[in-house]
Amino acid sequence: MPPDSKPTIFINPAKCIGCRHCEIACAVEHSQSKDLFSAIFENPLPKPRIHVLPMGAYNVPMNCRHCENAPCMEVCPTGAIFKDEDGAVLVDVDKCIGCKMCAIVCPFGIPEFDALTGVMFKCDMCPDRRAEGRLPACVEACKTGALMFGTIDEVVSQVRKETAEKIIKLKEGEYKEEYNGWDLFRSFQAEVIRINEGESK
Repeated sequence: MPPDSKPTIFINPAKCIGCRHCEIACAVEHSQSKDLFSAIFENPLPKPRIHVLPMGAYNVPMNCRHCENAPCMEVCPTGAIFKDEDGAVLVDVDKCIGCKMCAIVCPFGIPEFDALTGVMFKCDMCPDRRAEGRLPACVEACKTGALMFGTIDEVVSQVRKETAEKIIKLKEGEYKEEYNGWDLFRSFQAEVIRINEGESK
């Protein structure tokens, strides 16, 4: 599959409000029951493959980029890391020896070591859902559009459409900036300043 036709998960930090709904959805999808209320009682607890990191004014969802020339795949001594037909980079737990070399070479710090099983785990782009024509769990759970799934052409086309709509609204005087993580930070910061000024008087 050519790199530009490979579907993957794209991230827009400006739209992330840090709700961590994606983390919960990911953990549930990788649980034994695949049910939220059952998953919280499982032992061991299911773990998310995506993590939202607060970085100043923004929240940045971090997950596997499923690189075309994945360094984790190249360095794996047992061939445990491989690509499926969609180009998703996966871990074969039966071949993984937990050497952690994939975590060392990953430029995004994605592969994690599971101390209970002794093997690595990471985002697999929800293969069961993809086989059914459904979105990865994190993308489906994201309500702000911070996570998008598709080929680069599909995502760019969607961004182009959204930008064109904003331009039209701007010309018609109807455009209002979307509420995002930066707005949330500024409103919180303003409230803290207001409270502090009130206390200092």
